[in-house]
Formats: sequence, structure tokens, C-alpha cells
Amino acid sequence: MRPCLHRTSPLFVRIVAAAACGWLSTAAADPANITAAAAQHGNRSANPAIAGIWKAVTPPPGSMHGEFDNNDPIGLTAGVKIAADCSINWVAPDDRRLYCFSSATSLVFFLDAPQDFLRRARKQWPQLGASGKLQG
Repeated sequence: MRPCLHRTSPLFVRIVAAAACGWLSTAAADPANITAAAAQHGNRSANPAIAGIWKAVTPPPGSMHGEFDNNDPIGLTAGVKIAADCSINWVAPDDRRLYCFSSATSLVFFLDAPQDFLRRARKQWPQLGASGKLQG
């Protein structure tokens, strides 16, 4: 029997060949699979919404207090409040203030020019009302 791929093949070719040979799992991400995977890592929850292993690194609600009431600074620069749970955060090296982000993408984008984004977020923050949209 001939193997589907050779170990010196480029990675992309090996992945495609592995899929063609049936070596990659095609199991659907149904709740039973999610719960079973979480159980393998010590999570005993039967609820798929809270069974994910990533929940272990999410801070308990209200335990972290970032600037802008835990709203994402990138959202504020765009004129909207985007709530964040502070599991993705950044501490400013100059004043040690904590800033919370709604996604890793937002943090990476922010890190291109943190002082510029903070200046713009501080300017927008007072103008945002309880509705989370710019007033005026």
C-alpha cells in the first residue's frame, strides 16, 4: 500500500493529503462533543455554553476594573461602547492603568499606536451617554 503523502512534502500538501486520506477528524462541533472535550480537561459542566476550557482564564464578573468602565478603547475611538470582561487586557507602562479589550484583534490593533488610541478614547468617553452612542 502506498502512503498518501511523503514526509518531505510541503505542509499544505501534507494537510490536503491527510484530509483526502481521511486522517483528519470531521466530527461536528455539537454540544456533546464540546462537553466531552471539556470533561477531558477537568470541567464537569454539562452546559456547552460554560463547558469550554477557555472559561478557566476568564476573570469572574466584577473582579477586574479597567479604565472606561471596562469598555474597549478601540470601540470608544469609533464612538461606541463595547463591553469587555478584561480577560484580554493591557497595562499602560507609564501610569499602570488597566485597559480591557473585547478581542485579541482589538488589542493587537491598539498596540500599533496605544497613546493615539487612548487620547482619542479619552476625548470620546465624556461624549458617550448611557446609550453607548455619541451624543449631539
